[in-house]
Amino acid sequence: MIRINLLPHREEKRRARQRRFLSLLVFAFVGAIGVTIIGFTVLSAKIDTQKSRNDFLTAENTKLDHEIAEIDKLKSEKQALLDRKKVVERLQSNRTESVHVLDQLVRQAPEGIYLKDFKQSDDQITLIGYAQSNARVSTFMRNLNDSPVFEQPLLIEVKAATVGNLRLSEFNLRTRVTRATDVEASAVATASVKRGGVK
Repeated sequence: MIRINLLPHREEKRRARQRRFLSLLVFAFVGAIGVTIIGFTVLSAKIDTQKSRNDFLTAENTKLDHEIAEIDKLKSEKQALLDRKKVVERLQSNRTESVHVLDQLVRQAPEGIYLKDFKQSDDQITLIGYAQSNARVSTFMRNLNDSPVFEQPLLIEVKAATVGNLRLSEFNLRTRVTRATDVEASAVATASVKRGGVK
């Protein structure tokens, strides 16, 4: 017997296409959600890794800042010690300065020069005294300039004065003491320490 399908075959094909389309749509939606979840997970893992790296770098930077501060502190302490050492070396090299200054004043003063006042402020020396003539004051200044202890003598004033029944020239001059440089001071201090230490 012959069977005849009375249902319209086009309607069945349309429904089959719709079912395929809906199933593909569901699969695409599920796939998109899966890809989104996987992407979110990967990005979260990368963000967590980067955060841990940032935290590590921050901690290391803090350590470096502490170490730099410690180094700066050590540098300042070293500089302070070097400054103290320079002062000690300068004092060591200049401790006999007064003796040399007085000795050179006696040696460089020509006959006819009489000192009545002597003042020293750091390396500046002010000399006030009497001379039998202005020429002797000039000779005294030349001698001071040629001396290894003094430098840059400068005449402030010369005036006539009477002392007792003598007519003299009263002079006022300023000179500087030649001081050793830091290198020379260091050498002198080292040599002194080797000879027996600072007394």
